[in-house]
Amino acid sequence: MISGHEGPGTLVILANFVSPLAVDLAEESVLRQWAEQAPRKLWLTRPGDVLITPVPLSAAFRRYVFHRLGVPENSVDIITVPDTSHLPMAQALAEHGLLEPLRTLVAERPAARLLPTALDEASAVLAADLRIPVVPYETGVPSTGTLRAVAAMNTKSGFRAVARSLGLRLPHGRACTGAELGQVTDELLASHPRVVLKTDRSAGGHGLHFVSRGAPSPPSPPPLPESRWVVEEYVEHTRAVSAQGHATATRAEVAYDGEMRMSGGSFAGYCSPLEGLPARAREELTDWTRALGGHLAAEGYRGPYSLDLVCSQDGTLYALECNVRRTATTTAHAMVSRLTSAGSSAWSTGTATAVAPVSFGDAGRRLTEAGLDFQPGSSEGVLLYADRPLDGRNWRYAALARTHTRLAELEVRLAAAFGSEEL
Repeated sequence: MISGHEGPGTLVILANFVSPLAVDLAEESVLRQWAEQAPRKLWLTRPGDVLITPVPLSAAFRRYVFHRLGVPENSVDIITVPDTSHLPMAQALAEHGLLEPLRTLVAERPAARLLPTALDEASAVLAADLRIPVVPYETGVPSTGTLRAVAAMNTKSGFRAVARSLGLRLPHGRACTGAELGQVTDELLASHPRVVLKTDRSAGGHGLHFVSRGAPSPPSPPPLPESRWVVEEYVEHTRAVSAQGHATATRAEVAYDGEMRMSGGSFAGYCSPLEGLPARAREELTDWTRALGGHLAAEGYRGPYSLDLVCSQDGTLYALECNVRRTATTTAHAMVSRLTSAGSSAWSTGTATAVAPVSFGDAGRRLTEAGLDFQPGSSEGVLLYADRPLDGRNWRYAALARTHTRLAELEVRLAAAFGSEEL
């Protein structure tokens, strides 16, 4: 299980979705969209913890989560950091006068540790300022060299360079500047019918542009000449898969795997564990994930990372990118492992769309009336994974069951409960 509560003491959980690690801080709209997912970090909390979030959590969601976790409602302190343009969330604490209140809370917790979503420089500086270690670093705070390596591996070009050295199979492609983008795109289109243009630092499908031969479609607005890009052949595939690894000082292991649900090239959900992968591809997935973790460990990195790939029609795997941070699936996996006695249960995440906006209470009642509401001690069911969405319609969920077949049945009933034909 990838959990921050593997050691003693309480956690200061930093939901720093606003971080330069995954995307440029100028991309304010996408950062704001990602920040709306921060309430899910409440599923990681235990009594005495502190949660730092970029968005407020409703009282209804807090009651909902704490009831299922068996955590007293007033035993977790929550600090909300207002949206701050062009500042990593860890820095925004001081900007809004919240650093001293946080310092007071930490002083009351002598064994506190910082658990950031993204291990960026600002979060490491915050931990050093608070004089608490970062989970799970043996020496307290990762070194400057480790932070540089993490930042590089969260770029498309940085990943490709390391992946080649480790022998991972990659789509044919090249890194380039914005000034070179048109020329490099044309050169790859001469050999491949379709290519993908990727901003070098991007995540979750943001910053992807698909271009076909004979139908040029450059990014709009035109990229800055000094911007960084990767252009790759588009690999025709049947599945998008991902393995989540965990690196320690002595080893790197695969914690879990699954199939990514995609929509227009963007991540839209997950289903775990992964089924039906050919034996050769399964072996490569494991070997490649461990090799990547070994490289990260040698750079001083400790903790979770993911390897994202596609599987072609003939079962061949192609590695696309890695995410060296807590990803969109780590909290869900930790939650499932915590709520079920057997950590091997099938589970999925996604979005259920209501035909009209509903409140958090109404959404919960729909699950109850459909016989889907997951309660403590249950072996299957559906959870409202995050707080009420801004539009009241697109509800993030996590579903749990003993088998994939049963999981699919629950998701069909979930769609019907929200008035949709499908999720």
